[in-house]
Amino acid sequence: MINSSDSSRRNDVENAGEAGLEEARLRQQAIGVKLRHMFDEVVNEPVPDEFLEILKRADAKASGGGA
Repeated sequence: MINSSDSSRRNDVENAGEAGLEEARLRQQAIGVKLRHMFDEVVNEPVPDEFLEILKRADAKASGGGA
């Protein structure tokens, strides 16, 4: 025979576990949204002129143009 207080405690534990999982999912979703936002900002930043110059010189060397 199952004691009703045991059953009640078991349900409380199960409900707390489900609530914890939902909270973890929401937290992960929020982190994902923030990471995507940060990534989009970085991708949309302009490339610095100094870096573009380095790339041009590397391309010139690779194609035999030399600089």
